[in-house]
Amino acid sequence: MKDGQLTSLLTPLLAQFALELDSLDSVPAGRRRLLRIVVDGDGPEGRGPSLDDISEATKAISVALDEADFLGQQPYTLEVSSRGISRPLTEPKHWRRNAGRLVKANLVEGGEVTGRVLTSTEEVVTLEVVTDPKKQTTTERDLPLAEIAKALVQVEFVSAKKDKTQTEEGED
Repeated sequence: MKDGQLTSLLTPLLAQFALELDSLDSVPAGRRRLLRIVVDGDGPEGRGPSLDDISEATKAISVALDEADFLGQQPYTLEVSSRGISRPLTEPKHWRRNAGRLVKANLVEGGEVTGRVLTSTEEVVTLEVVTDPKKQTTTERDLPLAEIAKALVQVEFVSAKKDKTQTEEGED
């Protein structure tokens, strides 16, 4: 089996589920082959694929692999997942899909910027950066994507107290 053949099979299949092939890894695992497929897409809210999208695509991929006979009689394990937050934001669509999320960007010329993604274009991302943590003041900072060496979504944990306060304030 060649990755090019597998990519040719998967790309149109995933498009039926409004998904894109992000990466493909095929490695031997004893007598089996492990196929790791990472997918991406806008999803129902423009923020990435849902678990239901991935589940349905996984079923279709399994059937297509069996019918295409790329693996012959060799058994395989299929893993299909979304990009998750551990993968760097490398393309404008990744920034768009992570609007509202906190991101840490390492800059090409050194230094780093941490801020919440407000907007993005094909060339620039606008981050809301905290300027004074005590006063909770922020400023908007435009960063050309070409100046970002690596960017990762940051995991945020919302305290139960803060979440409860927001819920109570929203009730009328």
